[in-house]
Amino acid sequence: MKRLSNKVVAAGVVLLSLALLLGGGCKRAGSGGTSAPRAVKPARIISLSPSTTEILAGLGAFDRVVAVSNYCTYPPEVNKLPRVGGWNNPNMEQIAGLRPDLVVFADAQAQFVRDKVEAMGVRTLAVPGRTLEDALKAIEMTGAATGDTAAAHDLAEQTRARVETVRLATEKLPRRRVLCVVDRVPGTLRDIYTAAGGSFIAQLIEAAGGDPVSPPAQGGWGKLQKEAVVSLDPEVILDLMMHKEGGTFDEDTLAVWKELPTLRAVRDGRVYPVRDETVLHPSQFVGDTARKFAELIHPEAFGKK
Repeated sequence: MKRLSNKVVAAGVVLLSLALLLGGGCKRAGSGGTSAPRAVKPARIISLSPSTTEILAGLGAFDRVVAVSNYCTYPPEVNKLPRVGGWNNPNMEQIAGLRPDLVVFADAQAQFVRDKVEAMGVRTLAVPGRTLEDALKAIEMTGAATGDTAAAHDLAEQTRARVETVRLATEKLPRRRVLCVVDRVPGTLRDIYTAAGGSFIAQLIEAAGGDPVSPPAQGGWGKLQKEAVVSLDPEVILDLMMHKEGGTFDEDTLAVWKELPTLRAVRDGRVYPVRDETVLHPSQFVGDTARKFAELIHPEAFGKK
């Protein structure tokens, strides 16, 4: 499950194990706030999750970001910044040397990094990311912590509106059964992890006119065997398999799924590789993800082939 987590938060879904919390004043990060008062606008910010880096960029606060995680890919300017390590094992010595005022991360990372960062006397912010509402809340919370409250409110509302626009465009269309795969062994159908009900990805599929077929799973992410996939018989498969660390990704995804030729999605040619990593991140890009999903699930409604 560790491989999945690195990917969702880092790729890493979301993902999302894509897994699993901010307190005002002296509250713990898991209680819904920051670890220190917000009086001083932070001038030096470190982001330890791709989704939080994306949100900071969306707020116009990226010029104050001094370091990011190994997995951050947006905005392109991240390539000019120091990398401070992985999702659950950032380099604390390096972080201390960068003298941050604020370190931001996903709440699922809090158990690995929060206490260590706060022991340096540095303010932290842990944002939620399991559901669609969590993604919108994360935008508002980040803006409050960085002093960009108005920008955060506008960004959250714009993001909500983009999702709702897609929902309205698909609400009268047939609900197509969708299997969304967020991870598996490359080149095979082994260790298939899917977006189950309650995850923000499943909610975006619903907004896009789909019906997620994965069984309920704790945390919103579940593992399926091939036999279970056959029994679910999805009409559409969204394969969100991403590049792996330090390697290339050159599989023929459609050929991989032809291992299950009886699936309706395979027979009808409705297996869609989606390789944009932002689809796995609960940031302002959820609006774009909803549109991408809708174009694949209901191409007839969006002029896509």
